[in-house]
Amino acid sequence: MRALLVDRSAPAGLRLAQAPEPRPAPHQALVRVEATSLNYGEVRIGLQEGADGAILGWDAAGVVERAAADGSGPAVGTRVVTLGSAGGWAELRAVDTDLTGVVPPGADLGTISTIPVAGTTALRALHRLGPLLGRRVLVTGATGGTGRYAVQLARRGGAHVIASTGAPERHGDGLRDLGAHDVVAEPLQVTEPVDGVVDLVGGRQLVDAYGRLAEGGTLVAVGHSAHEDETFPYGALYGDQGRHDRTLTTFFLPACAGLTRDLTWLAHQVATGELTPHISWRGTWDEAADAVGALLGRRLHGKAVLDIA
Repeated sequence: MRALLVDRSAPAGLRLAQAPEPRPAPHQALVRVEATSLNYGEVRIGLQEGADGAILGWDAAGVVERAAADGSGPAVGTRVVTLGSAGGWAELRAVDTDLTGVVPPGADLGTISTIPVAGTTALRALHRLGPLLGRRVLVTGATGGTGRYAVQLARRGGAHVIASTGAPERHGDGLRDLGAHDVVAEPLQVTEPVDGVVDLVGGRQLVDAYGRLAEGGTLVAVGHSAHEDETFPYGALYGDQGRHDRTLTTFFLPACAGLTRDLTWLAHQVATGELTPHISWRGTWDEAADAVGALLGRRLHGKAVLDIA
């Protein structure tokens, strides 16, 4: 099979070449990949730390070529969306059936491939905030793939959504179209307390956003794109003066149970247009170096999709 292999001597650290086909474990299906979406974390960390010849890729959508030997998961010919720690940037992927969702007929698999990390992360982060109806929710880093999903899902849950972006003059209208009620440049511009925060930036913004939590509020730390330490000033973690029972929490997506249900539900929402992933770059995997460069250069706001030719 062909795959994008880590090769630090090649442009963007990737080379399109032949690789051995994966050998699925009994609980894994073999999927013929049609599209994959890129995530900043996997590109930045994977290309730095991955061994030469490794196949990266968290997100992939395609068709089941061989069903799991243990009888779990979808049958041969089923269109699926898949999540894994590696292997998505290849023609064939062996993937755990409990990390596989079913895709409705007719859905564009390139669009569906944006779901696994961005969509399920946003959904699981919002679950940790509890019921959203009538609550105020802040999403930082709202113009990224996860942020855009979080804005839409929070609005659908009945929240008053505040989206934070470094360039509200450029992205404000688009975020409001997705469901944001207010758009700010940073958490310090939020004047009223919020009940929940989905933080995709980290660093100073996380600290500032935590300070905006109302009593009983929760901040879910998801992303760390700022690459900064989180340093809380003295007194920030006191529980008096309306700061009682605030929570800061994290989670690790692959450790979450029930992701098959989430992936399938999200695939239907995207297929029917109820959710809109913003694809800001799309091309074939022959153009992967361009996509990687744009992603690492912070020139993309939304998702990058590679169609597997």
